[in-house]
Amino acid sequence: MVQRVKDSGANVVACQWGFDDEANHLLLQHGLPAIRWVGGLELELMAIATNGRIVPRFEDLAPEKLGTAGTVREVTFGTTNDSMIFIEDCANSKAVTVFVRGGNKMIVDEAKRSLHDAMCVVRNLIRDKRVVYGGGAAEISCSVAISAEADKISSIEQYAMRAFAQALDAVPLALAENSGLEPIESLSEVKSRQIETKNSSLGIDCMNRGSNDMKEQFVFDPLISKRQQFLLATQLVKMILKIDDVIIKGKSEE
Repeated sequence: MVQRVKDSGANVVACQWGFDDEANHLLLQHGLPAIRWVGGLELELMAIATNGRIVPRFEDLAPEKLGTAGTVREVTFGTTNDSMIFIEDCANSKAVTVFVRGGNKMIVDEAKRSLHDAMCVVRNLIRDKRVVYGGGAAEISCSVAISAEADKISSIEQYAMRAFAQALDAVPLALAENSGLEPIESLSEVKSRQIETKNSSLGIDCMNRGSNDMKEQFVFDPLISKRQQFLLATQLVKMILKIDDVIIKGKSEE
């Protein structure tokens, strides 16, 4: 088995299920450094990065199935002597790994969540490059527009529209409260300025920079994610209202 690996032209071996000490000794004798235990996901990522093929049997080994990389090195870090294997200068340079470290698990988990959110934003911008102003500016602008349309409706539906507009105000209210500002006062001021100036980029100044113009502060949200938030929230409310109707009807029949 070791000779077949050597004859294929490989100079590094990675195995998912591991191998015993004798195989490790023989690999070392033949000048083949080996990674003994590799998780299934990590092995797949390694194959993608090196443009290699995962081989289930030794009989399937062939030079065209080997991946290529510039360096494979083991790095020790931290006070606990934890080690990690770095595979660099791979054939598929688009595959990368982000190594996150922190003082405790909570900091590391928070950093991972932040990285995930940032990558999701980039993904959304690739799908749809349109953006809206953040800081609650988009919600306030929509609330003002819906309230204006509600004034034109003479039927009872105007109350549903006003409730929708009021629900949109919850986002800037929460932003102001979390930033240590007076929520109602801040929202009323920004909303009145939006109506007066017809400037839809005015939002909550969460960073206390002295300007409510989100365009000047470069605060944006992807349109695709903002639209999806509105749709999901609306669908959830509609679902709850439908369930509530069914319950009330059942009680009346009893």
